[in-house]
Amino acid sequence: MARTRPGDARGKVLEAASTLFYRDGIHVVGVDTVAAAAGVTKAALYRNFGSKSRLVVAYLRERDRRWQEQIDEITASHADPLGRVLAVFDAYEAWLSRDGYRGCAFLNATSEFPDPADPVREVVRHHKTALRGYLGAQLGRAGVERADGLADELMLLLEGAAVQSVVAQDAAPFRTARRMAEALIAAE
Repeated sequence: MARTRPGDARGKVLEAASTLFYRDGIHVVGVDTVAAAAGVTKAALYRNFGSKSRLVVAYLRERDRRWQEQIDEITASHADPLGRVLAVFDAYEAWLSRDGYRGCAFLNATSEFPDPADPVREVVRHHKTALRGYLGAQLGRAGVERADGLADELMLLLEGAAVQSVVAQDAAPFRTARRMAEALIAAE
């Protein structure tokens, strides 16, 4: 195996882990498999992450960072806060369609790590809380009186659409959820 420069191993491992954990499930994929897919030694994987648990947390944090970039990119073209809220539905559709309808990586991780105190669950909570906060902030900027309550309702629509898109292997649930969100917003 060709020697990997120290700075390259971390990125290669994260990329391999992202593909494998999302596609196959976290518990099914061992560190040997991740290291082999990344083209690094198991020792390099452990040098960079310390444990599989820390690798899983790093994988989810990186996925959260990439998700935030996509949200910023998709919502940036909307000057109006309500347009940004609806664009989140478009971002979900684009993200999960691209990933082959395997579902939300964060919810998938939650099902594999049932202990609420697990660091994996902390990353998931952070991700979902940040998204809900973003929706609430945009609704507040738009002058929606029930911004917090409506943000909760929109999160239910988003999460339900994510699950249904996996079941249907189709993006149609996101378009339905977006129409429902438009109706809820208009009723405010």
